[in-house]
Order: sequence, then C-alpha cells, then structure tokens
Amino acid sequence: MKKVTVGWFEIPVLEMDRAIKFYETVFDCTLQKMDMGDFLMAMFPGDAGGSGSGGSLVYHQDFYAPSDLAGPLIYFSSEDVSIELAKVEGAGGTVQISKKMISPEYGYMAIFIDSEGNRIALHSMG
Repeated sequence: MKKVTVGWFEIPVLEMDRAIKFYETVFDCTLQKMDMGDFLMAMFPGDAGGSGSGGSLVYHQDFYAPSDLAGPLIYFSSEDVSIELAKVEGAGGTVQISKKMISPEYGYMAIFIDSEGNRIALHSMG
C-alpha cells in the first residue's frame, strides 16, 4: 500500500437519540438516522468525493460498546477546536483536554468525552 487512509469510522452509542442530539449540537449539523434491523446508525454529513472520511454513530447491543480509554481515538477536523469544545458540556459531554498546541507545524488538539462515554478528539491548525 502506498497510502493508508481511513475509509469509514463508527462511534458506538448506548442511546441513539441522545447521541444524535449531542453530535448535532456540538458540530452544528444534521445526522441521518437509519434503522437496519438489529443495528441503528446515524450518518454524519460528508462529501463522498472530498477529503476526509465518512462515518456514523452505531448501536448494536452485542457488538458495540462505548469506551473512554480503550481502543482507537477518532479526531474530527475543525476550523478552531474552541468552537466545538465550547458546546460539549452544554450538550451533555465532558472536556477532558482543553485546546492544546501540538506544535506550530501540526496545530492544536482537544479531547472530550461524548454523551455516551466515548473519548473523541478535535484537531485544527488555528
């Protein structure tokens, strides 16, 4: 492989409607809810031909469990992580790491715990 890129991500949830409300509030977007039998999903808006990866919230009682410490850490891109971070607590989450400079070349990051107990990160250059 010449490049390794993320093609899709799924964030586990315990309560789909609560999680949808959280992410729609923090990211000021609309998620598309889909009932797939024993799976529930809510798709993040994306650009199929653009940069970045698409993804969704997902619920299945046997195969997905939120985690605040174990597993991969997903970074959402932002114009300024302060914008989304300011909405986290009001939406039912907790700020774990406030906006912090990685380096002048790599910009800033922040980490929060979402309404479901997942550790999620933000990244911006400014």
